[in-house]
Amino acid sequence: MSGFRILFLIISGLWIFPQIALAQRPTKSQRERVLIAPDTLTVPPRTLPSSDSLFAKQDTLIKLDSAKIMPTSDIQTDILYFAEDSIITDFTENKVYLYKKAWFEYGEMKLEADRIVIDWKNSELYATGVTDSLGAVTGNPFFTDRGTSYEIRKEMRYNFKTQKAIIKDVVTEQQDGVLRGETIKKTEDGSIYLDHGYYTTCKLTTPHWHISSNKIKAIPGKQVVSGPFNLYFNGIPTPLGLPFGLIPDTPEEKASGVVFPTWGKENTRGIFLQDLGYYFAFNDYIHARVTGDIYSKGGWGLKSQAIYTKRYRFNGGFNVDFQKFKSPETELNPVDYNTFRVQWNHTPVSRGTSRFSASVNAGSTSYFNNVASQNNFTNNVTADLNSNISYSKTFSGTPFSMSANFRHSQSVQTGEVRLDLPTVAVNMNRQSPFKNLKFEPLKTLNVAWNFNMQNTISNRIQQQFGVNNPEIGTGPEIVDFTLENMSLLLKNANNGARNTIPISSNFTLFNYFTGTASVNYNELWYLQRINYYYNPTEERVDRIVEDGFNRVGFYNSSFSMNTNFYGYYNFKPGSKMQTIRHHIAPTFAFNYTPDFSDPSYGYYQRVQVDSTGRTQLFSRHQGFVYSGAPLGESRALSIGIRNVLEAKILNLKDSTTENATKKIPLLESFNINTAYNFAADSFKLSPFSISARTSFFERKLSVNLTSSIDPYAVQETSLESGSSSFRRVNQFAWTAGQGIGKIRSASMNMNMSINPRSGQTPGEVRDELTQDFLERGGVMDEFAQNEINRIVSDPSQYIDWDIPWNVSLGYNLSYSKQINNQENITQTMNVSGDLSLSEKWKINFNTGFDFQAAAITQTMIGISRDLHCWQMNVSWVPFGKFTSYSIDIRVKSSILQDLKVSRRRSFFDL
Repeated sequence: MSGFRILFLIISGLWIFPQIALAQRPTKSQRERVLIAPDTLTVPPRTLPSSDSLFAKQDTLIKLDSAKIMPTSDIQTDILYFAEDSIITDFTENKVYLYKKAWFEYGEMKLEADRIVIDWKNSELYATGVTDSLGAVTGNPFFTDRGTSYEIRKEMRYNFKTQKAIIKDVVTEQQDGVLRGETIKKTEDGSIYLDHGYYTTCKLTTPHWHISSNKIKAIPGKQVVSGPFNLYFNGIPTPLGLPFGLIPDTPEEKASGVVFPTWGKENTRGIFLQDLGYYFAFNDYIHARVTGDIYSKGGWGLKSQAIYTKRYRFNGGFNVDFQKFKSPETELNPVDYNTFRVQWNHTPVSRGTSRFSASVNAGSTSYFNNVASQNNFTNNVTADLNSNISYSKTFSGTPFSMSANFRHSQSVQTGEVRLDLPTVAVNMNRQSPFKNLKFEPLKTLNVAWNFNMQNTISNRIQQQFGVNNPEIGTGPEIVDFTLENMSLLLKNANNGARNTIPISSNFTLFNYFTGTASVNYNELWYLQRINYYYNPTEERVDRIVEDGFNRVGFYNSSFSMNTNFYGYYNFKPGSKMQTIRHHIAPTFAFNYTPDFSDPSYGYYQRVQVDSTGRTQLFSRHQGFVYSGAPLGESRALSIGIRNVLEAKILNLKDSTTENATKKIPLLESFNINTAYNFAADSFKLSPFSISARTSFFERKLSVNLTSSIDPYAVQETSLESGSSSFRRVNQFAWTAGQGIGKIRSASMNMNMSINPRSGQTPGEVRDELTQDFLERGGVMDEFAQNEINRIVSDPSQYIDWDIPWNVSLGYNLSYSKQINNQENITQTMNVSGDLSLSEKWKINFNTGFDFQAAAITQTMIGISRDLHCWQMNVSWVPFGKFTSYSIDIRVKSSILQDLKVSRRRSFFDL
């Protein structure tokens, strides 16, 4: 028995001793405790529970009476708190004291400080820093509530039931701005009232600028309102200020408000206010901006811009700009115009089997000559306006699809306008009826069908009398595209339909050649045709339009064959250049087209053209939308040779096994093409077309060359007047002692971009901006695209401060020579780039030189200065039609874009 007791004591000691030893270890700080606040209003029950378990019966069916449910506490969630140094509880005052790196958390609210007092009786928190023996304050409070942070320099009182607070000397961030005040009162909804506060977007401890006011109110998600305020720079007050301030604090996609105007002066239109209006954020789907312009000399303008979007369905935008100007002050140099421009862009999200899209850019031909684009002067030399509204549909389970397009094209320079109303296309994808056969020519045989129907209205109309005859220089003339001329335009509308059936097959010949055989059949449908006759009275050819259905059928066939040759030359081992590879790809093709001018077809009519009896062939569908059948027989052999020359060299930067060598292009392409028409009665050999392309210095310099060589001789004849006439004769140049031929045209294009860090090209900048915009949830409509293009074209709007310098060079040389030996040479050079004078200063430029005119082309010089929270841009076009300058200093914050100092002088002032 005694042995059993001894054994029991030993086991008990072995169990108790580790527990005592464990108690001697230093305790780790408790991360958090869940505290349930005592309810002092409820009297604890005095009835003791029964000690007899037999009487303690549990009823599994609990009766719930909503009238007897106890009222809930004001505290809706758990309260967590922690202190690194100590936690002291005063039960008399019902308070808890937290010291050293303490925090208190309740719902979305969290308070951190070196000293926090929890007053359970009044549901209040008091927080402050701790002053050490040297008088330094550490552990100042840091308060977070509903995503808004408050950095407190002194103290704070907070009621966690009412969620109201009084804070002394605090800094808080609202949207892109920073608020600081001596005393702040925070309300339950998150609004704050500041006494003797300031607002800034500069994040430095001592901001470069701020707005100072005795009273400021901030409403989260809406706006910041202030009383009378002054603008300070580097702590120095300025006379700039207003009786009140209103700063938006709304997410950009939900903000409506006044659009502030731009002011200035022009010699032609006088003092102006431009773009004064209002921005309407109707909802998450539609935004609109309506602005107006007014000029002191009698002009005005009205603009409307709207964007719309429906997630996963479509997005788009609509722009209208109308400008009117007429002034008695410009009578000596009359300026009187009404001009407009309309833009519409609609882009659907691809889904289903149908798609509708639109891209409209139309307006008066005088718009760009009278309305200057301050941001991008290249808009003022736009040569063409194009629009397209399209609808397409694919028929599921079938090879068929259809599309309808409404197109518009307009030349600003010539005034020609063309409307395609509409163009309808029905297509059948290529079908392979014999794909299961083993015989390759039949296995790869495919057939397709394309149907197009078009109706065109143009202000380039046919001559009312006579025939358009290119041989004597006559042709259609352009009339104004106005409502007064609409009946004439409709009368000259052009319409028709075209069917195309292409049949082709691919197969291998002699193991090394790839052959392609094809036949194309075209059939045109018209409701008219032309009958010609000679008018001896007027000595001209007149025409009569014959109504009725008229079809034109023609075809052509071709057979082509191509292969590849490779040649290698290996250098001695150890040489820097290891191997040169030459790739030759010859192509031979034979094309056949019958002579559809034969009278049996009825597509052409031979008519007397003058009193001498000379005759000429005229197409009976001349000027029609799809023209007519081709003229003359063609049995042509086409020859083309493509060359590629590459080298493999040692990679001195990387001697590893995988990257020991690298390929460099010596000649990226060198192509020669020509053709020989066996059916032609003269000039059977076509001009030689030669092109070459290569690059140097790791593709930093690219070179492109093109040339056309005429293989036929030119005969010179002296006239009695002393001049000479030249004509091309049916004799090869080398047989007439004129070399291999005459170079009729040639061009060379060189482009180079250099910088110490391989900076971005404009295309790369555009791609980066587009990608960044889309990643931030933006919708790529025409407005966004125009803004990105403006930034790319104006380097001052997008500056890479990390690259010290960047230069892009472009050189263009063009040469042409007529039969009469008249030569035309154009030679231009473009230079653009930027240079960092220091970490904060950058100069960018874009200029060029025309060697023939011996003049500098359109030039732009920009200076940019990074002012931390501000940025200054200076843009100067020193000469030319669009001479102007602008100075712009603005806050970088997106919500204060109108807080700027701008001065512009446009080319109207000249």
